[in-house]
Amino acid sequence: MRFVGIDPSTKTGLVILENNKVHTAIEITSKEKRDPHRFMDITKKVMQHITKHDVICIEGFSYSSKGSAVSVQYGIGWILRSELIRAGLNYHDVPPSSVKKFATGKGNAKKEDMVLPIFKRWGFEHNSDNVRDAFVLAQIAQALNGQVELTKFQKEALIKIS
Repeated sequence: MRFVGIDPSTKTGLVILENNKVHTAIEITSKEKRDPHRFMDITKKVMQHITKHDVICIEGFSYSSKGSAVSVQYGIGWILRSELIRAGLNYHDVPPSSVKKFATGKGNAKKEDMVLPIFKRWGFEHNSDNVRDAFVLAQIAQALNGQVELTKFQKEALIKIS
């Protein structure tokens, strides 16, 4: 069984865990400059890595954020979710605060505050915060499937996941 974490963005993080090891840890981008063509290209690239047996967690939308980056995140996020549904795949939406809490114990942790806890807990390093978030999402997918022992704060983080 594979556990997939996806952090949708113009630099989409994708991590796949298989047999408790990192199978894939990449940041997916597009050379396409026009939207929604760029969104569709990123989605196509992500879907090339997904299989029908994967347990998938995708980072939910940041509803409190503002600006043009939000519309891009929503565009990529909705197209990706549509393609997962079209392919007959189920996924779990994970609020950004749950990703942070699962990794650090704090739902309001900053991106840079996640680096050390991720390394200490799982020994995973990557220079992209999108890939690090995707790694935590893959760990959450594994936890939702009952594959790992959890701390109290990790159990609390799972409560808000749909």
